[in-house]
Amino acid sequence: MKRPRQLSPDELFSYAVKKLAGRASSVGEIRTSLLSRAMEPSDVEGVLARLKDYGYLNDARYAESFASARLENEGLGQSRVLRDLRQHRVAPDLAQRTVSKIYAGQDETALIEQYIRRKYRSADREGLFESDKELAAAYRRLVRAGFTTGNSIRVLKRFSSNPELLDGLESEPQDDPET
Repeated sequence: MKRPRQLSPDELFSYAVKKLAGRASSVGEIRTSLLSRAMEPSDVEGVLARLKDYGYLNDARYAESFASARLENEGLGQSRVLRDLRQHRVAPDLAQRTVSKIYAGQDETALIEQYIRRKYRSADREGLFESDKELAAAYRRLVRAGFTTGNSIRVLKRFSSNPELLDGLESEPQDDPET
């Protein structure tokens, strides 16, 4: 495979601006992208400083926008949004502070109910999850979406035709949304 053309500092800046015009990115993502295209790796930090000076690159703003969008548009839980921010190379402490701020005052059980109603068409009827398999799949889906174990089980009991299946799970320790 042919290696992309190596860029000078001014070309790197233009490349980064085009990338940011297409999609917002974190400093870590842009740094990785620039390092792969730079003639001299030492040029990257200067380009990043210029991007920050112009206000094109701001991890705090990026993280807040990202977390807000994931909550409002997809209704995801805290741990999923936190994990996604870390995958986008946002500093862990900034990601944690941002997610805590965005999710402050949110009722997780209400978010879980909204998530279930959005993902399952017949969620308005009692006994939505009739079999063990359906219940287990719904539970896994909620955990992947970033919701805590205890709240997921409590909400699933309301939608299950056989809530006793979940009684043993409820006594397990809560998931830590920071992991």
